[in-house]
Amino acid sequence: MRASLAERCCSLTIGRHAPGPASRDFFFPSWRPSVRLRKSPTDADRRAARASMEPRDELLKSIWHAFTALDVDQSGKVSKSQLKVLSHNLCTVMRIPHDPVALEEHFKDDDEGPVSNQGYMPYLNRFILDKVTVDFDRQEFHKMCWTLCSRKNLNQSKLMISSDDAFKVWCIFNFLSDDQYPLVIITEEIEYFLRKLTEAMGGSWVEERFEDYKMLLNARQQSLSAWELISLVGSGHFSKGMDKQTLSMGINEVYLELILDVLKQGYMMKKGHKRKNWNERWFVLKPNSMSYYVSEDLAEWKGDILLDEYSAVAPLQDKDGKKCLFLIKSVQKSFEISVSDKKKKQEWIQAIQTCLNRLRDGRPAPHREAQQKRREIRLRRQEEQEELELRMRELQVANEAKQLELEKMRRALEEAAANAAEEEQRRLQTQTELQDRYRTDLEKEILVRQQIEEQVAQKSTELEQYLVRVRELEDMYRRLEEALEDERRARQDEEAVRRLQARLLEEEATKRVELEQLHLHQQRTISETEAEKQELQKERVAKENALQAAMEQLEHLEKERQGALEQYQAVVKKLETATNNTKSWKHKVAEHEGLLRLIEPGSKGPVLITNWGPAAFSDAELSHREKQWQKEKSEKSQAQ
Repeated sequence: MRASLAERCCSLTIGRHAPGPASRDFFFPSWRPSVRLRKSPTDADRRAARASMEPRDELLKSIWHAFTALDVDQSGKVSKSQLKVLSHNLCTVMRIPHDPVALEEHFKDDDEGPVSNQGYMPYLNRFILDKVTVDFDRQEFHKMCWTLCSRKNLNQSKLMISSDDAFKVWCIFNFLSDDQYPLVIITEEIEYFLRKLTEAMGGSWVEERFEDYKMLLNARQQSLSAWELISLVGSGHFSKGMDKQTLSMGINEVYLELILDVLKQGYMMKKGHKRKNWNERWFVLKPNSMSYYVSEDLAEWKGDILLDEYSAVAPLQDKDGKKCLFLIKSVQKSFEISVSDKKKKQEWIQAIQTCLNRLRDGRPAPHREAQQKRREIRLRRQEEQEELELRMRELQVANEAKQLELEKMRRALEEAAANAAEEEQRRLQTQTELQDRYRTDLEKEILVRQQIEEQVAQKSTELEQYLVRVRELEDMYRRLEEALEDERRARQDEEAVRRLQARLLEEEATKRVELEQLHLHQQRTISETEAEKQELQKERVAKENALQAAMEQLEHLEKERQGALEQYQAVVKKLETATNNTKSWKHKVAEHEGLLRLIEPGSKGPVLITNWGPAAFSDAELSHREKQWQKEKSEKSQAQ
């Protein structure tokens, strides 16, 4: 992994230069990357480090162009007065208070020359870049650096693009170039930019034309500087058949996407929040906001729709005579948008939803993420190439060692060949002596062989007689073995029969024991069953006695219930008689009401009149007592 640009610049130092008031230390000494670590960090660490260092890296690239423009003789030295002007301009565009005294203190002069051995970078980091905030105009900053460097390096007469388009190509170069100084753009990024430019101009990419240019580029240096890239685009080599206006529009579209992070733009209708009227606005979608203007020239800004991880976008039904509606919900408020057709509606909803998903995931703009992936792939390729080169060097060293070893072996083989030749001569002489000795031995052996053949013939006759005898003995032995085998089988059969008889006797004894145990168990079970039977007989008798007693008690209760029922019927008859009498007396009282009237208290209720005078209780009390009597009677009957 490459160290960040700020860390590299802070860690680099240079020695003293020759004395002189106009000479100063290098701004970025040697501009070489620091040693890359072998252990690669995780993707999350890499994204976090790049997110924190990318703004400063982009600023440093523009400042590097401005500094190299001030270095007229390309010696790496810039006068103190020029550094003051550069520092003052940087502080002005970045809205930072300028401190000229700090610059004077950083670069002190004495008789031996400049005292600072760290260059301009520590001052730039401490007094300018560390104080940078996000509230300054980056385009104005890049314009200032462009103005300083374009005067020296840009030849406008040889280009078919304007100075503004050249500035945009310069900004695109700074974005696509790696963090290695001097800044260059490699072949892969050149192809990426030219493809983007061709697509923006509506043309088709010609692979053969770029392959021819790549071969020429590889033969030269495999990379381009910013001014060479501007010259390549301005010469029209890859925009043949396109007019200047189309080329300018293509450069502007690529600039909006890569530098200003514009993901989509176009005209749409927006509903107002106060007047509720619909106005046509030019919308510009960025990763975290959506700005709208009066027209596409962006001259009159009307507002912003801030997007964050809590925002949302959703389609709406047609209403108020407007079609193709969708709603954008932000933290501030909601916005109703209308487009001309369903395709644009879907494209805008998809683009906004993609931005919201990237905000929730903490991912950068698509082109920045793609650039990071391309850089990571290049870094991995470079690491693999370095490892391959290291392996090749190791193999080369091992090969040289093997060559030395083979040379030693060759010399040893030559010495061994000389020794072998001498040994071969000695062997031939010895072989001749051995052949002579073998010839004499062979003659002796022939005589001995003849004698042996005679002895063998005699022995062969004896052997035939012996073989006949052996065959007879083998036949007798075979018969003996068969007799022994028959005897052995008979004994085995007898032993098997004995074992079978013993097993049957054992099983018979076992069965007898089991039968005796079953008989004893049956006897015990029978005795237990008799006892249980007697116990159950007693219980049955007791239950029958209890049942007889319960039947008698039930008959007694039935008789009592019949008596109570008869009493109840008698009481009912008496009650009916009393009721009839009461009604007759009430009728008589009603007839003679005008003649007889008792003196009654004013607040007392009606009094029951009987044959004997006023009753001791009223009709309400009588009905209450009657209900209570009926209740008690029903409870007694239920109890019976």
